[in-house]
Amino acid sequence: MQRACSFFALLSTLFFCVGGFAEECKFNTERWDSILSDVRARASAKGISEETINATLRNPAFIPSIVKSDKNQSEFKLSLDAYLNRTVNSTRVAHGHQMHGKYPTLLSRIDNTYGIPPHVILAFWGMESNYGEVKARHRLVDAFFTLMYDGRREKFFGEQLLALMKIADDNELDINNIRGSWAGAMGHFQFIPTTLATYGVDGNGDSHVDIINSIGDAMASAGNYLNKLGWNKNERIVRRVVLPGNFDTGLLDGKTKKTLTEWAQKGILNPDGTPIPSGNMVAGLVADVANLPDSSADDFNPDTDVAPKPVITAYLTYPNFYRIKKWNNSNWYAIAIAELADRLK
Repeated sequence: MQRACSFFALLSTLFFCVGGFAEECKFNTERWDSILSDVRARASAKGISEETINATLRNPAFIPSIVKSDKNQSEFKLSLDAYLNRTVNSTRVAHGHQMHGKYPTLLSRIDNTYGIPPHVILAFWGMESNYGEVKARHRLVDAFFTLMYDGRREKFFGEQLLALMKIADDNELDINNIRGSWAGAMGHFQFIPTTLATYGVDGNGDSHVDIINSIGDAMASAGNYLNKLGWNKNERIVRRVVLPGNFDTGLLDGKTKKTLTEWAQKGILNPDGTPIPSGNMVAGLVADVANLPDSSADDFNPDTDVAPKPVITAYLTYPNFYRIKKWNNSNWYAIAIAELADRLK
């Protein structure tokens, strides 16, 4: 069994090596076989059935393009405005409203069961898979074995593979038909297996959890996840504000927390120039520090000018913002969810 798997993996590498570099073409069959043997032993110890174990080990392939994707993740970071233009556009908003009209009963049930409003569920669905339109490219078995072999995060991806095997076992799924991203995320809301194992729920009443083929399971699992993260449907996610040009940019990291009253005392205003609410609600503050406009503070003349104009756009970030970051630890992502959700109300 293992030798056949090693040959299949080696064959995948040889096709790549026709146009690749020599150092990328040294495939270690002993390491590959060792990984397969370790997965068999660990899966058996976890009580995973021989049927699922054998299916997993039947013909896993080494996929060189996955290694390249993992090693060449772009360090380029879009500006916040560019990111929002890409993710919160009129097409995605219109599509979200269509999905609301298509699944009103299901969305209402998620709201009643988990306390997650429809516009919030739709925002995550739109961001993660464009409402199910993004198609998975890779068999997850291949992705996880490839990433384990590559070794950068072998333990993490090994845990993901074992979780996937248990999920397939418990829900009578063919593990070789489960597809996802090169990094192992799957389904309408792009859960990794350990997240699915912890938060996945049956949303359509068939006693199985299938977040790839069942929108009911996918939405219920997303709702359960957000509920367990502590989502508060009575609180907003962010508030868009403007800051004086001489504002201390060291406070714009999202980690510095102050009450709304304290932020208001620092000159923060609503975009229309009105005061922000005061009170003891605690919030952070996030802005695109790398792309701030030139400050007018240096040109401010107290004898002729009333005050520096607020020129920095920022976001007050409330507790739900930080719950989103437990889903995806990106300020830009959390702001995009907030903006998209607001437009889907």
